[in-house]
Amino acid sequence: MSPNPLRLLLDFDDRVQRDRDQPPAFLHRRDRRFALDCEQQGIEPSPSRWLAHMDRLSGPGGTVTAGRRELKLWRRATSGFTGAGCLMGIVTMLGLLFYDGGQRINITVILTFVLFQLLLALATTIQAIVGWQPWRWLLKRLHLDHASPTRARLQPLLMARAAHAGGVAFGLAGLATLLIMVVVQDLAFGWSTTLDTAASGYHHLVSALAAPWSWLWPSAVPSLELVEVTRFFRAAPVTTGVEPSRWGQWWPFVVMLWLTWTVIPRVLLLVLSQSLLRRRATRLLAGHPGMKALLYRMETATLDTGSSHNDAADLPDTRTRAQPDQLPDTPLMICWAGAGEPELPQRLQAPDCRIFRAGGRASLAQDEDVLAQVSVHLAGQEHPAVIVVTRSWEPPTGELHDFLETARERWPSNSRVTLLPLASDPNQPPQAHLIQPWLRFTERLAPGFASVALPPVDEPNPYLAGSAQP
Repeated sequence: MSPNPLRLLLDFDDRVQRDRDQPPAFLHRRDRRFALDCEQQGIEPSPSRWLAHMDRLSGPGGTVTAGRRELKLWRRATSGFTGAGCLMGIVTMLGLLFYDGGQRINITVILTFVLFQLLLALATTIQAIVGWQPWRWLLKRLHLDHASPTRARLQPLLMARAAHAGGVAFGLAGLATLLIMVVVQDLAFGWSTTLDTAASGYHHLVSALAAPWSWLWPSAVPSLELVEVTRFFRAAPVTTGVEPSRWGQWWPFVVMLWLTWTVIPRVLLLVLSQSLLRRRATRLLAGHPGMKALLYRMETATLDTGSSHNDAADLPDTRTRAQPDQLPDTPLMICWAGAGEPELPQRLQAPDCRIFRAGGRASLAQDEDVLAQVSVHLAGQEHPAVIVVTRSWEPPTGELHDFLETARERWPSNSRVTLLPLASDPNQPPQAHLIQPWLRFTERLAPGFASVALPPVDEPNPYLAGSAQP
């Protein structure tokens, strides 16, 4: 799974949206099993590993994730903005540099346009940070507007990134056009304004704008003399007595002005928007409601409450097709999650009993060892059977279900498991309503693999036919 936080968030949000149609019990069991597998492998469960696990469960055909599809759509939108920015940059620069030989190219117009571009770039970044979406109509037209609250919070930054990419393309295309025009045409620059502005004041303005590159390219900083001699008035005839070459000495300033105050700010804001997008994606993933639910499901054991209703006014459904079975003749017993402590019922204390303990405080490695030892004892038996002793007042857990499912895969195919729920007094039978969840539990296991037995009280030792009498 890609470490890209944005793609990770989009994939996770899409998976959570699809899981909304699944029963909560199924999601709990699935994610709890994933957490136990990670614990067994000694790795930390993470969203990326969980998504990779979900992709494996989905089978082939799911290589293109939702995050990739979403980012592909935004790449198309960004490419569209970039192409439009290139075209507009060329056309705009040609308009700014239009010169028919009868008038000068006004530096004041270029300064105003550069300032406008800078303000537009800053406004694009600010609207993305505060979450304002003036582009919503365009998102709907591009089919990028989603109902997911998480994706809606990403859209301002995604749109700002696309706009800044278009702005960078606009600036670079305009700069390339400017350089080409300087080479192929004899451009004459000057400055003029309707306001009563002195040449010294205008010189202070252009010197302040040229401060970032004055140390790098001193000739790109107009001198006071150049400012004084290149002022023109539209109503006046062309100024005489000025060397023609002086009108063209403004081009280094125009190039550096465009590069410094149009191209570079767009590049920096594009990098900033990408950084903000990654930070917001990371924060949204950590605070995603689905993430909180996932962590709860992975950290909490699953329980079978016996109720198939979601309405609190309904009583649990206690109906079941299964009926208690007879206890098999086998010396193999597994005490699950502390059942039988401090001692087993007297009828189960036979000399030839082989008692194993699993679940509860036992680690996964210990459970695996119990499965392996019981498998060795069952090998070669004509009717392999195992008794699993549990506590009747504790409902069946997902861990027990997974344990028995693993046992069914590793033990002989004709093996049979009998669940024996014990009461708080191990020598007395449990109450009838405590048996129902265990009967329903066996219905979810493989047919014929597991059953429930009740502790009879009339027979002296009915549990192990070959055991010695107490």
